[in-house]
Amino acid sequence: MESEQLFNRGYYRNSYNSITSASSDEELLDGAGVIMDFHTTEDDNLLDGDASSGTNYTMTNGGNISSSTHLLDLLDEPIPGVGTYDDFHTIDWVREKCKDRERHRKITSKKKESAWEFTKSLYDAWSGWLVVTLTGLASGALAGLIDIAADWMNDLKEGVCLSALWFNHEQCCWGSNETTFEERDKCPQWKTWAELILGQAEGPGSYIMNYIMYIYWALAFAFLAVCLVKVFAPYACGSGIPEIKTILSGFIIRGYLGKWTLMIKTITLVLAVASGLSLGKEGPLVHVACCCGNIFSYLFPKYSKNEAKKREVLSAASAAGVSVAFGAPIGGVLFSLEEVSYYFPLKTLWRSFFAALVAAFVLRSINPFGNSRLVLFYVEYHTPWYMFELFPFILLGVFGGLWGAFFIRANIAWCRRRKSTRFGKYPVLEVIIVAAITAIVAFPNPYTRQNTSELIKELFTDCGPLESSQLCQYHSGMNGSQVVGDLSDRPAGPGVYSAMWQLSLALIFKIIMTIFTFGIKVPSGLFIPSMAIGAIAGRIVGIAVEQLAYYHHDWFLFKEWCEVGADCITPGLYAMVGAAACLGGVTRMTVSLVVIVFELTGGLEYIVPLMAAVMTSKWVGDAFGREGIYEAHIRLNGYPFLDAKEEFTHTTLASEVMRPRRNSPPLAVLTQDDLTVEDLESIINETSFNGFPVIVSKESQRLVGFALRRDIIIAIENARRKQEGIMRTSRVYFTQHAPSLPADSPRPLKLRSILDMSPFTVTDHTPMEIVVDIFRKLGLRQCLVTHNGLMTSDQKHDVALSDWRLLGIITKKDILRHMAQMANLDPESIMFN
Repeated sequence: MESEQLFNRGYYRNSYNSITSASSDEELLDGAGVIMDFHTTEDDNLLDGDASSGTNYTMTNGGNISSSTHLLDLLDEPIPGVGTYDDFHTIDWVREKCKDRERHRKITSKKKESAWEFTKSLYDAWSGWLVVTLTGLASGALAGLIDIAADWMNDLKEGVCLSALWFNHEQCCWGSNETTFEERDKCPQWKTWAELILGQAEGPGSYIMNYIMYIYWALAFAFLAVCLVKVFAPYACGSGIPEIKTILSGFIIRGYLGKWTLMIKTITLVLAVASGLSLGKEGPLVHVACCCGNIFSYLFPKYSKNEAKKREVLSAASAAGVSVAFGAPIGGVLFSLEEVSYYFPLKTLWRSFFAALVAAFVLRSINPFGNSRLVLFYVEYHTPWYMFELFPFILLGVFGGLWGAFFIRANIAWCRRRKSTRFGKYPVLEVIIVAAITAIVAFPNPYTRQNTSELIKELFTDCGPLESSQLCQYHSGMNGSQVVGDLSDRPAGPGVYSAMWQLSLALIFKIIMTIFTFGIKVPSGLFIPSMAIGAIAGRIVGIAVEQLAYYHHDWFLFKEWCEVGADCITPGLYAMVGAAACLGGVTRMTVSLVVIVFELTGGLEYIVPLMAAVMTSKWVGDAFGREGIYEAHIRLNGYPFLDAKEEFTHTTLASEVMRPRRNSPPLAVLTQDDLTVEDLESIINETSFNGFPVIVSKESQRLVGFALRRDIIIAIENARRKQEGIMRTSRVYFTQHAPSLPADSPRPLKLRSILDMSPFTVTDHTPMEIVVDIFRKLGLRQCLVTHNGLMTSDQKHDVALSDWRLLGIITKKDILRHMAQMANLDPESIMFN
């Protein structure tokens, strides 16, 4: 019934037959109303070359329409390059899926012929697991290397370990017997720069020298990072997640996941984190992992020759990246599913899980933090939460949503200004200015001077007898015999109030600097700065609620749960909830974010507070705009990305969006047997279109198929090299049989082999809501628009020859322009430049 309704609403059923019965994206790609059967010797042979024995190409386009032709009708050898894609173009998901099916059929049919063919079939079956295993191993090893190097270089800004230069501050004092409980980070082996240069550890001169050296090292690291990015790998800057989302949707960005990008991103990520800029390494680690997945996929023909299959590896790689970034393998899989992946079949879910497992295992084996954990800020709480605490948790969610909405608008406005003014032409100067301001302002405040991950760890940690942090300086008569869980709520001491002021200043500083830092030309992640802002706000709220419960324990809110002398409020839990809320407000993640934070704490008990805060932050953020920071940057850069989360509710029709428009030049088309090589080259040179509809004649406008610009150019060049008699006056034909020509005519050129005989079509009355859904679920690049004219009595018996007259074409960018126009935006401002 639903299919019939679609047909009645203007749908060309013959071009789109099985979408209504498909239950998943995989089925949509598998069926899609088009069943293609390729019999070729190599993946790259598709659509290219001459007819050889057993080389057939069959397309069945829904219903009873069936057309068969030989793919390799013309040349003895395949045409190199036909069936591949140019830079900044979108892949054809349906064609790539069909190529993989035919490759699989070929291997399956041959595996019983010999032991060698059986071994090849086993290798093909296991290649997916091998590539994700290698990706997980490389991701875990690189993450461990980055963590160790970043910790060492971060401490280098403050001093150096004389006994072992490769030790960071903490490692340097591990073996010292001269540390005290109050000053556990001071030992004779560790020397500050003031001690090395001036010979004194205290006093104004020492402070100024340490201040100068801190700024010097911060500027040196930032300058080296931006220079390496600018000279060797411009794609290594930024987070990488917006581009990875676009690539996973089918877009081609050559070099973005290459070996140079991997190497430079790994080095500069260490430098950028060590410089003290308000950024994190977690987002760029996803980019690093995807680079590993892309490089290893070239070792296996199954993935190197198929862009759609390669994206399955990249989805698994992104899961491995989050796994090592947060020590959250399950959260990494959910992150890949919820946030970055466009096409996520069930087998990709399994392989993503395995890649995340391998990556986490390798990182745990390296143990970069020396705490036998996967992350630096792993914490455990020993007290439950109470129902009245849901109110402050929800308030933190509101703060996270407001912060996310404010940050997205402010950061996008600044990035747009950077792109549209001369300031964007000097990326090195911008990085130096931001690094200098960050270092100058950060040094006086201990909470901004320290590494952001260490700050989050301190804010998450609950106060106990072994904690010497200023945040734990309460008035209490506790002694060393008390355990952590037995500590009751206590009145705050001077250290706590001092820390509150410093944290308030740190919150303002982090908010301002993160806006200007995210998007500069160094690797810059957003997870850690957002979590730090939320953790600071959460800790402040937690201490406030704790003191309120202590001084007013007889209030009705606290009376039932907070007895005098009981441990009622855990400020560290508020920091964790605030961190999740702020990260959710910026990225609009929900399920994966809760699981990631849950894996950080290791306790199921705090799932409800996390869910409440994260959902509140999403609702509040969505009230100001539904897109997260990554979608906003995708739109800012004009990438051709159709977000599945975005709803299209307008009542326009395909005829209103298609090209050509009224008063526009007519659609550039090719006729099936009337053109010469010179005519064809003239059309290609005078236009910039990526493909051309092929029609019977200019009079009938009846659709035959669709030919890609790239394939036409390659086929003509190859024919001139390998065939004699091909001249500029040679007739070009896309039909099965050559047209009748005079005896003295030059040899004709047959291009039927590169013709897509069943392009996707919709009628001019198809609602755009359905057209947008087709493009999203099938990953189409273009769709032809036809008009159902009256059939003659001679044609009624043959639906394939019915008068489906070509009217125009709708491309992915046409849809993006239309959606921007419906949102009252300038449609040309979002296009990729």
